[in-house]
Amino acid sequence: MSGWTIGIIGGSGLYDVEGIEDGEWVEVASPWGTPSDACFVGHVGHVKVVFLPRHGRGHRISPSDLNVPANIDVLKRLGVTDVLAVSSVGSLAEERAPGTFTIADQFIDRTKGRPSSFFGTGMVAHVSMADPVCPRFSALAAEAAQAAGATTHVGGTYLAMEGPQFSTRAESNLYRSWGCHIIGMTAMPEAKLAREAELPYALVGMVTDYDCWREGEEAVDVAQVIAQLSNNAEKARKMVMHLLRNLPEERAPSPIDTCLDMALITAPSGRDPQLLAKLDAVAGRVLG
Repeated sequence: MSGWTIGIIGGSGLYDVEGIEDGEWVEVASPWGTPSDACFVGHVGHVKVVFLPRHGRGHRISPSDLNVPANIDVLKRLGVTDVLAVSSVGSLAEERAPGTFTIADQFIDRTKGRPSSFFGTGMVAHVSMADPVCPRFSALAAEAAQAAGATTHVGGTYLAMEGPQFSTRAESNLYRSWGCHIIGMTAMPEAKLAREAELPYALVGMVTDYDCWREGEEAVDVAQVIAQLSNNAEKARKMVMHLLRNLPEERAPSPIDTCLDMALITAPSGRDPQLLAKLDAVAGRVLG
């Protein structure tokens, strides 16, 4: 593979980055339904950029209502090679203060009822999620976050909760007892579906608050989150631009590029043609 096409899933402010050239909004249809929004497509030097506002412009879609399969599918259709997820999160660890960034390397999924696989009856596949992020791409994201001036914690477990309500104090303390470091509402099933689509995935969690586990402190509310969001946004834009400008011209292959090679289990005679048609972008490489 010769070049990079970086898919960025994040807040609406990230496409408004000075330095993205020839940017335009592109509508892409998906057999998995309607994605969160059109994609903002441009380039920075030799790197193509595809930005998708996770919640739609204006933050109009709740975490529970995101059509993540469609979001990942349209990135794949636009030729994305690697996905950078940028997410606001709460902190479950004292040292990960508001304003710091965490490069997550593990997840615990506590979401409920969200479609979490492209595969199913008529085409069964099992991908490994033991190491759910791409270590190479995560390292590049960490270096870019540090270059942007963010105090950056490399590694950490992200607890994905359903929402849209914030945690109870009992839940927050439970997640701390599990060894979780940050908490959010969107990384799952996003990371799972990116893996099924053979897209190396890295997640940068931008801490906005301490959730509600700290004794003697007010619980998190939206006003607090929004206030910290604006402080994080400038560092996030600098991080994205540093990452894009400093990627090597040649993209070396990643093992995640071919993770479906040993994942498909349904015999060809038992495969559902309708499901196979929907999988044309996600799994067309292995389905022929």
